[in-house]
Amino acid sequence: MLKTLDPILTPDLLWVLAAMGHGDDIALVDGNFPAESVAAETISGELVNLGAVPIDRAARAILSLLPLDGFVDDPVRCMEVVGKPDEVPEPRAAVRAEIEAAGETVPIVAIERYAFYEAAKQSFAVVKVADPRFYGCFLLRKGVIAGGRPTY
Repeated sequence: MLKTLDPILTPDLLWVLAAMGHGDDIALVDGNFPAESVAAETISGELVNLGAVPIDRAARAILSLLPLDGFVDDPVRCMEVVGKPDEVPEPRAAVRAEIEAAGETVPIVAIERYAFYEAAKQSFAVVKVADPRFYGCFLLRKGVIAGGRPTY
């Protein structure tokens, strides 16, 4: 355990978040997502399994460290409901609340299921939770932290 770090942030997840660069995506996915096969095709090839954690709880932990990209129109994307593109499933609403609680004001853009799979393969890594709710799959694009001159 480390001070002030969310205990859900495992060593593997901390490495992924630190290794990502500005503009890299991380796929945060539910228990139904084909995480192993998709993760094998990502930039890092890493699958971080957080176990029985709700998707919104995992989003809260990740967003405590990961700034979202403010230079793009879609820094958060999700899988849209098949046949119902305007439907907002429970996991999306819960993650939206975590995004807002983190002080971010960005839209969640829904993309078609198979397009989501392809986009997830282009991400840096996949983070999987065992949340059984449908449509709890997100892509979060890393932004930058504005800062002044380093004080080494």
